[in-house]
Amino acid sequence: MTESSEQQNEPYRCGVLAIVGRPNVGKSTLTNRLVGEKVSITSRKAQTTRHRIHGVLTLDNAQLVFADTPGFQTSHSNALNRLMNRSVSQTISDVDVVLLVLEAGRFGEKDKAVLNLLPADRPVILVINKVDQLADKAELLPFIEKVNGAFTFAEVVPLSAEKGMGCDALLKAVRPYLPIGEPMFSEDDITDRSLRFLAAEYIREKLFRRLGAELPYGVTVEIEKFEEVDGVARVAAAIIVDKDGHKGIVIGKGGSLLKQVGTDARKDLEKLMDCKVFLELWVKVKSGWADDERALKSLGYD
Repeated sequence: MTESSEQQNEPYRCGVLAIVGRPNVGKSTLTNRLVGEKVSITSRKAQTTRHRIHGVLTLDNAQLVFADTPGFQTSHSNALNRLMNRSVSQTISDVDVVLLVLEAGRFGEKDKAVLNLLPADRPVILVINKVDQLADKAELLPFIEKVNGAFTFAEVVPLSAEKGMGCDALLKAVRPYLPIGEPMFSEDDITDRSLRFLAAEYIREKLFRRLGAELPYGVTVEIEKFEEVDGVARVAAAIIVDKDGHKGIVIGKGGSLLKQVGTDARKDLEKLMDCKVFLELWVKVKSGWADDERALKSLGYD
């Protein structure tokens, strides 16, 4: 991301920005695009993001900490979904700026449910994503006017997170709303999450992508060993499923799907860690984990 000379003369600013919206509007893709690195996993499956993840972008005169949140949803009410919705609400209450992400041309009941969470005492910027997918670009202005009628936004920025269009304009728009202050993270930090956490997320992403419609919702990943010795990382992870019948789906015929997931995740981890990675995966059944708050806590959901 580039900066203008006018921006460079401003006092240093630092703040936290919540990226919120219903599932599948492109929040994690936007986070990764703005940070310039993959800190949030993505897939076309709803509820891919289950944790609040901070992505850090450090510029010459500003540090922006983007809080990528789970998609706020109203379809399910088990403990996992309640926890994710609480994460969204808590994040909004703790940040300096809120970015509400909508999909261009779509403003339904699930989007309106998120509007009810937006604060009245902090700036909210409307981010209209996927504008490149609008068949008729003339529809954009009436769509903006329609959404503006439902809430008072500080700014409106149309963009395409996938293609990077409009992302510089978003950075320029949010910067004046950040408080003046020193950076929270070092210049080289891109996230507040550990490599161990990212390893579990990368594996889960590959499950979501490889399984597609067959993916059991009650699946998560637990890292049981993570060590780096002499430039080599050894990672052992258990894929947790909710039912015995799901185990075979994740393993695949002759173990083929599990092997593909492992290969895909290992390649991403080697790129992330810049070292050789040995990855071992297996599948375990833990019935009811997604509706058990103690089990969720033990699996790293907070």
